[in-house]
Parts: sequence; C-alpha cells; structure tokens
Amino acid sequence: MSCCTPEGTCGTTAGTTAGTATAVAIAAPDATVSTAYRVSGMTCGHCRTAITAAVGALNGVVSVDVDLAGGLVTVITVGEPDDPAIAAAIDDAGYEPAGRAA
Repeated sequence: MSCCTPEGTCGTTAGTTAGTATAVAIAAPDATVSTAYRVSGMTCGHCRTAITAAVGALNGVVSVDVDLAGGLVTVITVGEPDDPAIAAAIDDAGYEPAGRAA
C-alpha cells in the first residue's frame, strides 16, 4: 500500500521531491535492455525509494529509474526483462503496474 494520501501528499518523512526522476545504478554489464513501465500511485520520494528497492532486488536488474511526474518506471536489465516479476515487485511495493509503456 502506498504511503501517499489521495491528495498526493506523503504520509512519511522520506524524501518528498514529487515530480522528479531518480536513477540508481546497480552494475554496468554489456548487452542490457531498457524497458519502461507505466505505474500509477507514485507521488513522492518514498514511492520512488520503495519501487527502486523492490524492482532493483530482482535478478538481472541493472538499474531502476522512477519518473514520478510521468508515471514511468524504466528498468535496465541484462537481457530481456521478466515482465511478470517486475509487475509483481511493483504491486508488492503497493503500486499499480499498468504494463509496458509504448
């Protein structure tokens, strides 16, 4: 469940820079694939941190970039991404995955 209220405010004191993007690089191997996913319910720094941690913990994930304002999570993986695992990680973190972005 998201920490954010229906008004779009954060219920925690964790980073509250809504509308900005952040990236966390985990490694830099060759042959990576970048895939963007639409995600709803993200509004604050805590949302960014929760999704980055959840998706970043998956095998094969190199980096995670969360764009709060755009409602996008871009995942760089070694080889093709495991879409069901990424969707499950996002869902388990309390947000609504809506599939790949066009």
